[in-house]
Amino acid sequence: MNTPVYDFLKKYAQSGTLRCHMPAHKGIAPVSVLSEMYSFDITEISGADSLFEATGIIAQSEKNMSGLYATAGTVYSAGGSTLCIQTMLYIMKSENRKIFAIRNVHRAFLNAVALLDLDVEWILPEYKTGILSGNINITDVENALKNCDVPSALYVTSPDYTGKTADISVLAEICHKYNARLIIDNAHGAHLKFLDNDIHPITLGADLCCDSAHKMLPALTGSAMLHTSVPEYVPILKQAMNMFGSTSPSYLIMMSLDLCNKYIEESIKSDIESNIRYIDSFRWDFSDRLIFSESEPFHITIKASESGYNGNELADLLRRYGVECEYSDSSVIVLLMSPVCTGCDYDILYNALSESLKLCHKIPPYTMDFRPELPERVMSVHDAVFSECETISVENAVGRICASVKVPCPPAIPIVASGERIDKNSVNIFRKYGISEVIVVK
Repeated sequence: MNTPVYDFLKKYAQSGTLRCHMPAHKGIAPVSVLSEMYSFDITEISGADSLFEATGIIAQSEKNMSGLYATAGTVYSAGGSTLCIQTMLYIMKSENRKIFAIRNVHRAFLNAVALLDLDVEWILPEYKTGILSGNINITDVENALKNCDVPSALYVTSPDYTGKTADISVLAEICHKYNARLIIDNAHGAHLKFLDNDIHPITLGADLCCDSAHKMLPALTGSAMLHTSVPEYVPILKQAMNMFGSTSPSYLIMMSLDLCNKYIEESIKSDIESNIRYIDSFRWDFSDRLIFSESEPFHITIKASESGYNGNELADLLRRYGVECEYSDSSVIVLLMSPVCTGCDYDILYNALSESLKLCHKIPPYTMDFRPELPERVMSVHDAVFSECETISVENAVGRICASVKVPCPPAIPIVASGERIDKNSVNIFRKYGISEVIVVK
């Protein structure tokens, strides 16, 4: 596969051209180890195309990506899936659609809702052990869409933070039955297209979908793609994205997306196949000691508390043995692998986990007592976010209205949404996740 963005940047870096243009580093790095990277970092000079008005090398590269994912259209984001989420919601607002959202959204969704002043109706998943993951009740979804008397859209995060995937094909069927759009935050699933069983959201019927390439593919942080299966959306994706994206998108990020195309075409399927063998073996080797969550292959989510361990303690021990987890709390650990991992990586992980389990204090297995309810909504997300606010301790928050969402990233899943009244149940959940302060309307 051709790599038009990378080829242009490489040629320009080797040309010796005097750079009387931005960026100010002029291709010279402050430390020698970064010299090649800096030489590839440019702006929209002649021949380099322009992300939001792409007709040249960027458009060619995006067309390559669209072909690989079999979409009606795909565009690049140098602002991560956050920029894609803003774009998708902007399109829904332009169609005057009411948004229904499964509650375990990323805070990027809430921030976009605030900017666009959207009204959101929440559908609470059936949580069992925490806010990271839950089962979507299909009946709840159908009832919500069926009883809506205006055009609507359903927003779903799949895979969720633990790697659990929703039944996208069924959700798509229901959405289209009621003339609703299905929007998927597939930030953790850019690789799903290339599994033996293709479960990418676009394949399964989603109308719009974002993929964070940097989460699951060999791409730089901040690289993402926005896909659509709807031909009439293709001409407006750039226009909508331009509302929120930087006018100086990173060419390094776009180059990494361009090179991902080559990797996908040449290597990803064989890499996925070999990694899944390692992952299956890894899970089997620890099956007598640990309980794993149901997930797509590359999220190895350990149910630590159900296995009789404190997840944070186990994560600290893994760190001591040279393994850094994606996420941990007292109940779970998320080990995020990728198709580029090798057998050596799994050997290191196996040894580190084996040694850590010897040292980790054994505790009685338990499941987090977790009974979330939707708090009372008092204000719109927009009004709450843009109100005068203050930061207070969680202990003093009962009865106050949440302003901006203050949760760690990762996982960045809101416990209370902006505009909702904080109740005792919410405070208990804040405590369980170690959150000591909240931002409330003053």
